[in-house]
Amino acid sequence: MAVFTVIDHTEATGATAYWEETGISSSYDHLMLVTSLRGDRSGFEWGNTLLELNGGGGSVYSETRLYAQTATPVSNRDSSRANYTSLITSEADALADTFASTVLWIPHYANTANYKSFLSRSVGPNNSTTDDEWQVRVGAGLFGSTAAITEIRIDGNSSDFVEYSTFTLYGITGA
Repeated sequence: MAVFTVIDHTEATGATAYWEETGISSSYDHLMLVTSLRGDRSGFEWGNTLLELNGGGGSVYSETRLYAQTATPVSNRDSSRANYTSLITSEADALADTFASTVLWIPHYANTANYKSFLSRSVGPNNSTTDDEWQVRVGAGLFGSTAAITEIRIDGNSSDFVEYSTFTLYGITGA
């Protein structure tokens, strides 16, 4: 049976540009990050949140996304990114007090023989059926480094996270 251990839980008490966890122990089998995010950027209902592992520093990410923000789902792929973007933030023009939700799974994060894969699912809800004012997304990516992941940073990407945004990082063993 899998055991989930909370490594960090942070709830924003005011505007914050990013969340970061450093010094992640290699004693777990996998990592899972669960977020509930809202940004302060006006003129937008939802936005992309940036994920950086191990301080960024020229690391290469590839990413494939399947998403819908209209009645027609689409997909795209980026093979050389400076960060991973399949995490969503509800922004200032979304329904008041609505937060986007993301679950990010990083299996075998401490493996030093291979690149790291990750999977995410996100939703940027809104009370609108108008195209582009909401989004649901699943993503898969690859972190082009054999180093064990010891740092995770989530950046608001031109937006500050507002009060009550939450970040919960779990270490998972036995899964």
